[in-house]
Order: sequence, then C-alpha cells, then structure tokens
Amino acid sequence: MTQASPGRRRLGRARTAVPARRSSEGRYGLLLLVLVASYLLSAFSGQRLDTNLQIALFVTVLLLALRTSSLQRGHRLLFGGAAVAGSAAALGLALTGTEAGLGAAELWKGVILILAAVLIVRRVLAKPTVTIQSIYGALSTYIIVGLMFAAFYAAIGHLSGGAFFADHQPADTQTYQYFSFTTLTTLGYGDFTAASNGGRAIAVMEALTGQIFLATLVARLVAAFRASAEPPGQ
Repeated sequence: MTQASPGRRRLGRARTAVPARRSSEGRYGLLLLVLVASYLLSAFSGQRLDTNLQIALFVTVLLLALRTSSLQRGHRLLFGGAAVAGSAAALGLALTGTEAGLGAAELWKGVILILAAVLIVRRVLAKPTVTIQSIYGALSTYIIVGLMFAAFYAAIGHLSGGAFFADHQPADTQTYQYFSFTTLTTLGYGDFTAASNGGRAIAVMEALTGQIFLATLVARLVAAFRASAEPPGQ
C-alpha cells in the first residue's frame, strides 16, 4: 500500500482546517439580521405575542453567540441547554399574564442578552485581525445592549407596582424599546422619561454605556479595519 507524501498530507490538513475557521467566524451577519428582525417584529406586534416571540428570538441570539464563541464544545452545549430550559420556563411565566410572571420573563430576557453581549465582545477582541465580521459583531452587541436595557426597564415596570414613565405615559414593549434606544444614542427626545429614581439611574447608566461603547470598541474596530484595508505604503 502506498503512503501519501508529506506535502499531500499537509495540504489535506489545510483543506479540512479552512471550513472550520470559516464556520466559527461567519455568523455575525446572520446574528445582526436576527436582531434587526427582532426589533421590527416587536415594534409592529401585540404585547403578548411580542413577549413570547422575543423570548424565542433572544435565546436564538444567545445560541448564535455561543456558536461563534471560543468556548469548548461541551461548555457550549451546557450553556445552550440551560438557555433553552430557562427560556421555556420564562415563556411559561409570561403565559400566566401576571405582573410577577411578566417581570420575571423580562429579567430572563435581559440576562440572556447580557451573556450574548459578553460572548460576542470576548470573541471579537480575541481575533488577531479586524474583519467585516468583527464590525458586524460590534454592531450586533450595540443593538443587544439597547434591547437588554429595554428588558430591564420592562421588568422594573412590572415588578415595582407603580408606573415606570412619568405622567402615566403608556408602558409596553414598544415604548420601553423606544425609550431605551433614544437613551442609548443620547437623542433624548423627552417625550418619555422615567418616573422613579431607579429608572432614571439605569437610564443614565445606559447613556454612559452607549457613549463609551461607540467611543472605544466600535471606533477602535473601524479604525483598525480601515488600516488593514489600505494598501502598504499608503
């Protein structure tokens, strides 16, 4: 029996390694699309449908973040199984229709979004070079942060027993997300303001997070991506 030459063996290993690298890097575009779809669906759907749909979409976001993470396969399966089980429990709580159940479901949504954001940022920063997928990952994290704070605002509204917004403005998923993203981007239209000290404190933290995120991570990645795209000697 003839044996393959060392050159052919090295070439075969290289060919099998390339798909593995591509499969671990090329998911942030899909993740970004899921996040945009999640926001748009919640903006044009009803309250109950929106809560249930968001739980499913957000656990999908976490699973995609786990798939692109550098965690070992066993750890990814463990975290993924826990995320699915926790989301099923949160869905059951949301279906009760009680304030406590809805508040707990919103808290769970915020928790899985935090985990997704940490996994994405960790993976993006660990890459030796900045690619377009790194930019997609940073943009995905920025949207995740806005959705995460919206979930925490909703949890406060359900669990506090009082109105979240001043002047008894309507509080639903759509207004929470609207308030969150106008705060994150520091637009500050002023049509919705938090009524309690706790809500205002979290809003300030979100505004600071948005500015720091854009001024550090996103700016750094974009600058590095432009530098790598320029021809040598330019």
